[in-house]
Amino acid sequence: MATSVPKTMKGVIIEKNGGTEVLQYKTDLPVPEPKEGQVLVKNDFIGINYIDTYFRTGLYPAPSWPYILGREAEGTVVKSGGGDIHGLKDGDHVVILAEGTYAEYTAAPAAKAAKIPDGLEPKIAAGALLQGLTALTMIRESYHVQKGDWILVHAAAGGTGLWLVQLLKAVGARTIGTASTDEKVELAKKAGAEVVINYSHEDVKAKVMELTGGAGVAAVFDGVGKTTFDLSLDVLARKGSMVSFGNASGAPAPLEVKVLTTKNIKLSRPTLFNAIFTREEYEGYTKELFDFILKDKLDTRIHEVYPLSEVARAHNDLEGRKTTGKLLLDPSK
Repeated sequence: MATSVPKTMKGVIIEKNGGTEVLQYKTDLPVPEPKEGQVLVKNDFIGINYIDTYFRTGLYPAPSWPYILGREAEGTVVKSGGGDIHGLKDGDHVVILAEGTYAEYTAAPAAKAAKIPDGLEPKIAAGALLQGLTALTMIRESYHVQKGDWILVHAAAGGTGLWLVQLLKAVGARTIGTASTDEKVELAKKAGAEVVINYSHEDVKAKVMELTGGAGVAAVFDGVGKTTFDLSLDVLARKGSMVSFGNASGAPAPLEVKVLTTKNIKLSRPTLFNAIFTREEYEGYTKELFDFILKDKLDTRIHEVYPLSEVARAHNDLEGRKTTGKLLLDPSK
């Protein structure tokens, strides 16, 4: 029996760039029609990510106006647009990576929809997917972490930071985290960081060099950007890997390439969507992530589930560094 799909839905649009005042909560947006190769998903939980704020502010350009923010959600397939939909059918419980998830319904590429395995509780897939896949693909591809490696993770108690710390512990790395408060220090330690440095009053470079016997770390995973970039380069070991993946404090200053020659540093600026471009990559990494969660009991820390109508408060909390872990939206409220 086909699921009844309404004509209109709740959702959040932006029509220009700016602060949280540009976020418009609507109750009469048209429900999208899935095209060939797409499935229409009724969202149960929607993930909030820092990249959403980049599109809102204009750091990353919106492809068109008006624009619905959002990149991930979990929910139920309610309709297909036909074509190759990778075996999905109405009623399947899936997690999606797609544009326009700040809404009750999203037309998602079937190639970026994966069935949620038995055993995962509600909210976990939406809470884990984008940040978990970001962390997993980086420790596999940006720098393939080996057992025993010293690794530095900035903002270790943040959303992606907590995933990095947990996955690094699962693969046997020795992780040093940075955090701004004693509460966040304890959270990162609980997640698996061997040492966490409170950068508000501790010298990060001195502590890293002390821990590594002056050698530095094999890799730095830096999602903070402007305020930590030079420090990250300083604490790398010879032949170390600098993985810059975010701009929480602003974009890093332009870099002269010759700086990398001092220690034969490898610099990468990965984006998740290039790591999971094919169906095989997306499916493979999603399965591996869910396996880690189920087998290694990784914690998908949910900071808060906000009503969709309170999206501005959620963005303010995220940008104000008031959060630890994942922020979700509930489109039913």
